Amino acid sequence: EQSMESSAQKISSAFRAFGKGALGGVVGALDDAPSAGFAWPVTPHEVVRRFDPPEVVWGAGHRGVDLRSSPGAPVVAPSDGVVTFSGSVAGRGVLTIRHPQGFDTTYEPVSHQVPKGTSVHRGEHVADLEPGHCEPACLHWGYKVGPKSYRDPLTLIAHRRPVLLPPL
Repeated sequence: EQSMESSAQKISSAFRAFGKGALGGVVGALDDAPSAGFAWPVTPHEVVRRFDPPEVVWGAGHRGVDLRSSPGAPVVAPSDGVVTFSGSVAGRGVLTIRHPQGFDTTYEPVSHQVPKGTSVHRGEHVADLEPGHCEPACLHWGYKVGPKSYRDPLTLIAHRRPVLLPPL
């Protein structure tokens, strides 16, 4: 039993090293995302495009997930935080929330956003989903630690760990 636990720790460490080192800090395969207290930012939803980390910070990739929903659907704060950006980027409404753990989550395209500086709480209506990202409407949900380290926002909902099977 102790040997299996030791092996599990080694594998977990290897995954962490791969995710944070091999990709130049762009994404953690198994990061230390909070696993409790986060809600889906829009309901109903369907994940239509998953996180696809770039190999390098400036490279091509998909730095978030797309959640299909209905135009005008309320976008809610998945956890407590403070709005650090509420405005338009390239003609699309964007909202950014800084969470107490020090990372940011972003939401676009949205309208009727709460203003910058507003403290928000888990489940609080912070914006409305706008059409234009996919049909009929999709929320692009991003998760960023620091200025250039993008992570998979789905890890905020359910922290994933490798499943180890006993040797045969």
